[in-house]
Amino acid sequence: MGPLTRHNAAVAELAAVLWDMDGTLVDTEPYWFECEFELVDEFDGTWGPDDARSIIGFDLIDGAIELRDRGGVRLEPEQIVQRLLDGVIERVAARLPWMPGAAELLAECKAEGIPCALVTMSWRRLANAAIESSPAGSFSASVAGDEVARGKPNPEPYMAAAAALGVDPRDCVAIEDSPTGAASALAAGCATLGVPHVVPLASAVGLTVVDSLVGVNVNGLRQLGRR
Repeated sequence: MGPLTRHNAAVAELAAVLWDMDGTLVDTEPYWFECEFELVDEFDGTWGPDDARSIIGFDLIDGAIELRDRGGVRLEPEQIVQRLLDGVIERVAARLPWMPGAAELLAECKAEGIPCALVTMSWRRLANAAIESSPAGSFSASVAGDEVARGKPNPEPYMAAAAALGVDPRDCVAIEDSPTGAASALAAGCATLGVPHVVPLASAVGLTVVDSLVGVNVNGLRQLGRR
């Protein structure tokens, strides 16, 4: 784990923790990859690991457009998204694959009365599947990709989550795994904890990068500097 105290300032009061889902809270990226490859194969298209990695954190419609244009999936983007969601939700229902340390940190936030919101570019029906598979009361609010006009890296998703909780995003810590998601959280004014999973995260003001959430606790989150 990287240092959690390297910024001079600290969040005066940790108002909320805003969680990305795929690759941050739960390790669903392999599920997405499997579903993308299956769909491309169905249409005899071409889609490699680099293609799959390139759309991590994208709004789902934007990712679907890439699957159509680059991968050769001859469906409308909305249809592509629904097909992918069907496959990922089926897998999530069978097993919710927590990222290391995520369940423990989420439980500590709940125990200390710190509200958490889920901020995901996955659509509502997948977000609900993950929430329903999480311990009851883990999330006080959630924002899904089909509920915002502008997805990550635009700040709208994180600003919407903070508004739903009635807090200032500058008093929140966001937890993200992708460059797109980190850019969204930072643009909203959140102190951001980056936990790279499939793709690396470049350094940025307001971003602290750790190898894993194992050993990260609420006191550590309170030490993250504000932008």
